[in-house]
Amino acid sequence: MSSKKKLSRRTLLRGLGVGISLPWLEAMGPMSAWADGLSPSGSQPTTPNRMAFLYVPNGKHMEDWAPKRVGIDYDLPRILEPLEAVKDKTLVLSGLTADKARANGDGGGDHARALAAFLTGAQPRKTDGTDIRAGISVDQVAASRLGHRTRLPSLEIGIDRGAMAGNCDSGYSCVYSSTISWRSATQPLPKEINPKLAFERLFSSLPDSQRTVRDQGRKSILDFVRQDTSTLSRRLSGNDVRKLDEYFSAIRDIEQRITRAEKFPSMEKPDYTVPDYPKGVPADYQEHLRIMADLIILAFQADVTRIITFVLANEGSNKSYPSIGVTDGHHNLSHHRNDPAKIAKIGQINHFHTQQLAYLLEKLEATPEGDGSLLDHSMVVYGSGNSDGNRHSHHDLPILLAGGGGGTIKSGRHIRYPKETPLNNLWLSMLNRMDINLAQLGDSTGCLPDFS
Repeated sequence: MSSKKKLSRRTLLRGLGVGISLPWLEAMGPMSAWADGLSPSGSQPTTPNRMAFLYVPNGKHMEDWAPKRVGIDYDLPRILEPLEAVKDKTLVLSGLTADKARANGDGGGDHARALAAFLTGAQPRKTDGTDIRAGISVDQVAASRLGHRTRLPSLEIGIDRGAMAGNCDSGYSCVYSSTISWRSATQPLPKEINPKLAFERLFSSLPDSQRTVRDQGRKSILDFVRQDTSTLSRRLSGNDVRKLDEYFSAIRDIEQRITRAEKFPSMEKPDYTVPDYPKGVPADYQEHLRIMADLIILAFQADVTRIITFVLANEGSNKSYPSIGVTDGHHNLSHHRNDPAKIAKIGQINHFHTQQLAYLLEKLEATPEGDGSLLDHSMVVYGSGNSDGNRHSHHDLPILLAGGGGGTIKSGRHIRYPKETPLNNLWLSMLNRMDINLAQLGDSTGCLPDFS
């Protein structure tokens, strides 16, 4: 396509009150220019099991993470100290490895691979173009089997915005560094970072009057841009048409979730105080984290969804933490080169993140449900696809699993697995507790022993 015929990166598909922005397409020229309950077996049949996956970037200072003792009498190192109140509801799992986060011949890009491989166990294709490829993530395996039982099959939330194009890590697309959930090998699911929009998605808030008028008599927002879409498609290559189809599929999927929510009977208001949600994204990072944690609790409590992913910061994040006295960037500090001052600051960041985990777990534990609490009927994973951020290592990852899994998990222990045990073995074990039995997911080799 000659330069005169290039498609503007600002192109919108327009219709009545609708303007749909496009993803990056080959027709736009170089990317650099564009980018400026089922219930588990043996549990109460009326009490569903849930899964939540919380991700933190840049690994941990492992000397302050890993307990020295195994079994029920394990110690809580400094990073894990905030979990004292829920220690008996947690499992610290050592020895797990994300092999597909390693280079395996692909060179640099450990941060991008760490997040993309975390829930998939698949080697991300090294590209900053449209030919991205990873694998289906464990949350979407569960959503495809159980999602029809709830208003939303799954919910993907986070704190940092994520670009869906461009080069963010040694030749890897930015989508890898910012996306944890993959509906298929080529279809990443972007996360919602605005608490208000996430809340409206969960509880299907009534649309404004203008949208009501616009929505009358049509099935999809895509109906309004059908003519523009048809005209555009004739100008595109086969790769662009495929990318556009995937983009529209994602839009339609969101619409179908909203439609499904409208068909469900009215919800009983949870016995839980709903915070005042801001119209935009909170400026305070901790407040943002805790509002999102409250949304997880509400979603589980009202059974809006049973499957949630939550990225506390994008992989490779260089966010600073002035509220706890750390003004240096997180990523820069993670490469501490054994500098005691930098290690101390990394410890502060690691400790802060665990405090946010403790906030969520304690509130889940304090929320009664059935014969126990929400935490008793949940499986909450917290961890990173990097272990020692200073070395970009992906073995012996910092992984913690909280909750009782509907009575299927014997918690309150530190378990050390043999070296090179695939992280995806944990995902198989969790799926099994959702009554989803797979022979393999990604690079898994079987379910974890000594898990219950």
